[in-house]
Amino acid sequence: MDENTLSLIAIILLQAMSAFFAGSETALTAVSKPVMHQLEMDGSRRALLVNRLTDKRDRLIGSLLLGNNMVNILASSLATGALVSMFGDAGIAYATAGMTVIVVIFGEVLPKTYAIYHANRTALLVAAPVTGVVWALTPFVRAIEAVVRGVFRLFGASYAASVTLESSMMELKGAIEVHAGEDEVREERRMLRSILELGDVEVGQVMTHRRGVVTVDAGLPAPEILELVVNSPFSRVPLWKDDPDNIVGVVHAKDLLRALRALEGEADNLDVVELASTPWFIPDSTTLLEQLQAFRSRREHFALVVDEYGTLMGVVTLEDILEEIVGDIVDEHDVAVAGVRPQSDGSYIVDGSVTIRDLNRQFEWRLPDEEAATIAGLILHEARQIPDVGQVFRFYGFRFEIARRQRNQITSIRVMPPAPAVQD
Repeated sequence: MDENTLSLIAIILLQAMSAFFAGSETALTAVSKPVMHQLEMDGSRRALLVNRLTDKRDRLIGSLLLGNNMVNILASSLATGALVSMFGDAGIAYATAGMTVIVVIFGEVLPKTYAIYHANRTALLVAAPVTGVVWALTPFVRAIEAVVRGVFRLFGASYAASVTLESSMMELKGAIEVHAGEDEVREERRMLRSILELGDVEVGQVMTHRRGVVTVDAGLPAPEILELVVNSPFSRVPLWKDDPDNIVGVVHAKDLLRALRALEGEADNLDVVELASTPWFIPDSTTLLEQLQAFRSRREHFALVVDEYGTLMGVVTLEDILEEIVGDIVDEHDVAVAGVRPQSDGSYIVDGSVTIRDLNRQFEWRLPDEEAATIAGLILHEARQIPDVGQVFRFYGFRFEIARRQRNQITSIRVMPPAPAVQD
C-alpha cells in the first residue's frame, strides 16, 4: 500500500471525525433541555451525560471546535502533501478546492443538517463519546478559556450571560408558541399561555362588572332578602346599606338556609347583616397571580373590586381566575349569556361586553387588551368616537362593523378576522 493510498484512507477517517464533531456540536446545542431533564428523571444515563455536557456549554463547545479544527487541518495537510507529490505546485490549488468541497459538504452541512432535525436522538447517541473527548481535551480548552477571558476583559465585555426571570419567561412563552400550528395540543397551549400571563393580567380585566353583580339592600325585610338571595344565580351576594357603593357584608346562601332551618322557618327572625361576612375589598390593579395567592392564603373565594376612588367596580372570584386558565366553567346555576355567534361567511357576531381576552383565548387572535377589556371598549379606544350602526373600522388586520347600539353603548359587532396565512 503506497503512501498516497494511506493518505487517502487517513483523510476519509479524519473527515468522518470532523462530521462527528460538527454533528455533535449542533445536536448538543439544539437539544431540548426539558426533554433531557425528564429523561434523566426517568433514569436515562445518556440523558444524564447530555445534561452534564450542556451545563458546561462553553467547555463543550471549546472541546468540539478544537477537535474539529485539528482533524480538518490535519486532513487538509495530508491532502496537500499527496496532491503536491502527484501534480507539483498545482496540487496546492487542487487540494484547496477539493478539501473545501469535502469539508463543507461532508464535514459540516450533512452532519449538521441531520443533527438539527434529530437533535435529541443524536445527542443521546453521542453523549458518551463526546464526554470522553471533553475529558481528554479539557487541559487545552482551559488554556483557551483563559485566553478568551483575557480578551473579554481587555474589551470590557461580559464573559457569562446572566439568566433573568424575564428571559426565562420569554423562553417558556416562545417554547409554547413554537407549537402554535399543532391542533393536537391547542387546549394545552391555551392553558399554558394563560398560566404564564397571570402576572400580567389585572383583576379589572376578568371581574364581573357591577352591572352584572347581584346586590341586595340590607334594609329590606329578611324574607325579601332571603328570596332575592335564593333566586340569585350566585351563592354569595353583597349587601349594601343607604348607598349601593356602601357594601356592609357578603352573605352566603348556605348560611341563610342553615340559619333559617335553625329558626324552624321563621324568616322574619333572621338577622341577615349578622350572618354576613366582612367584605374584602381589593384594588382593580391587583394581578391575577397576586389575587390567586391571596385567595389561597385567606381561604376565600370572593372579593369586591374597587377603583382608586373606592367606587365599587365589580366582583372577582376564584372561579374567574380558574376560567382564565382552563376556559369557561359552566354549571347548572350559571346564566347563559349570548356572546359569540359564528356566521357562514367566516365572520362573528360578538356582543360588545365580550372580553378581548376571551376572544384571544378562544380563537387565538392577537387583539391588544392593554387599553380596553371588552371588544366594544377596544373599538371606542381606536375610533376615538361613538360610532353609528353600520359604521366599519379596520385595525389590527380585523374588520369591525357596528351591528347594534343602545344609546351610547355598543351592544353588537360583526367581526371579520384576517384570512389565515397560506402555507407554502
